[in-house]
Amino acid sequence: MSELNVLVTGATSGIGRHASLHLARRGHRVIATGRSADALSTLRQEAGDLALTTVRLDVTDTRSIYEAAAEVDRLTEGRGIDVLVNNAGYGLLAPVAEVRIDDVRAQLETNVLGLLAVTQVFLPKMISRGRGRIINISSVVGRTSFPFYGAYSASKHAVEALSDALRMELAPLGINVVLVEPGPIRTEFVERAMGTLSPYRKPGSIYASVLARAEKLREKADAYSVGPERTSRVIERAAVSRRPCARYVVPRRVYLVLALYALLPTRLMDAILAWAMGLRVLAK
Repeated sequence: MSELNVLVTGATSGIGRHASLHLARRGHRVIATGRSADALSTLRQEAGDLALTTVRLDVTDTRSIYEAAAEVDRLTEGRGIDVLVNNAGYGLLAPVAEVRIDDVRAQLETNVLGLLAVTQVFLPKMISRGRGRIINISSVVGRTSFPFYGAYSASKHAVEALSDALRMELAPLGINVVLVEPGPIRTEFVERAMGTLSPYRKPGSIYASVLARAEKLREKADAYSVGPERTSRVIERAAVSRRPCARYVVPRRVYLVLALYALLPTRLMDAILAWAMGLRVLAK
């Protein structure tokens, strides 16, 4: 593929920000979107002479999505985009037994319904051209689930299900749907996720002793993290490949985790994760 018009949601930080700059450096026309006007301005300044334009888009606001689509039409002279990278999202960490329903609702509103709403708005022009690509950023926890990641994992399982159905529905129309499933990536994402855990670190929680160790668990996870450039290269591959894979896992060693889930009995994996997360202290 030659130069592509690529729209990236959630481009003001983390994977989305790095991918936007990477794709622009590779010669594509990038429309980087996000909620924060200040963060978008900073990104635009960093892009310099690159073909990167910023547009405000809040995936949880229908009006914002349609206003962004109108601006994209103007920027592309009515052609629309070739590639949509649905990256906007965040991670909610909390015990499922104690998580607030409003927190879960907000998680699903952004990670699932926002992704779907944006996709539906930008799809028609791809369908009319008989060509296009949708890249949905999921997670390794979209195929597994870990303690305290239940709500986030549920949102990514939903993204996986929607993407699988959409891939089959759109293939006859010339549109590819691709999932990118990152494991631990070194970005601001982790800081925000750890912040969502703070309200649940309370003395009355049955998990208080476990959550008190959250920072140590994070340090262990950081040791296995890779830089966002790895994800950016995979997103580019998913965007330009003539026959993209249905799924890309990054980094590759995450395949080992998925293999363990496939090969080991569920109760054994439960025990391994309980030990790793310090849950055994709850046993009486």
